[in-house]
This record gives sequence, C-alpha cells and structure tokens, in this order.
Amino acid sequence: QVQLVESGGGLVQAGGSLRLSCAASGRTFSSYAMAWFRQAPGKEREFVAHISTSGYGKYYADSVKGRFTIAKDSAKNTVYLQMNTLKPEDTGVYYCAARGTDGVINVADAYDAWGQGTQVTVSS
Repeated sequence: QVQLVESGGGLVQAGGSLRLSCAASGRTFSSYAMAWFRQAPGKEREFVAHISTSGYGKYYADSVKGRFTIAKDSAKNTVYLQMNTLKPEDTGVYYCAARGTDGVINVADAYDAWGQGTQVTVSS
C-alpha cells in the first residue's frame, strides 16, 4: 500500500499563497488517483481537489475553484496543491489521499491511503 507524507503547511495572511506537497512511496504511484481533503476544527472532513490516475482529470470543490490547483509529478512521486488567494475559511488540517482506481472523487471513504495531515492557518 502506498505511504503518504504531506508537507508545506503553515501560517499565512489572507490573500497569501501556500503550496502543499504529498510525497508517496511505492513504484506504482503513477497508477493512483490522488486527492486533497481538509478538516476544520469541529467540522467534518471535506473534499478539496482530485487528480485522476492519468493526471488529466482534475476536479475541485466549488469553494476553492479558481484559487487552488492540483498537480501530479509521477517522476517525483509527489502530488501538489497550490493554494492562492487564501481565505480564513481555508484554515484546517489538509490531508492527502490515494486510491488505486478512478471513480468517485469526493467521498473520503473511497480512498485507500491517507497521510498524517499538515496544518494550514489563514489569518484575517
């Protein structure tokens, strides 16, 4: 099973940018569909973005569309989440997730592997 490690979180002012990285182990990384979810204090984990196994299909939650970009570098076994124009409501722990096939994209239970999460805090 693939192992995932997130990095890149931190504290940023509203309007700023961060880039999250998710490094994956395993030789079959290119065959995984990847996603980012986030969880704010007292709230359920919510879908943020997804990239298909091929890397061509990209999907975003309405709340981040136009501001966040997901990308996959199979040579580096890494998936990225570029976050621009950050808002205080983007604050939360961001989790990387992987699944071995394409399909349902925005349901957490559909993913087989998860990272430990990285904290993103956006101050107003």
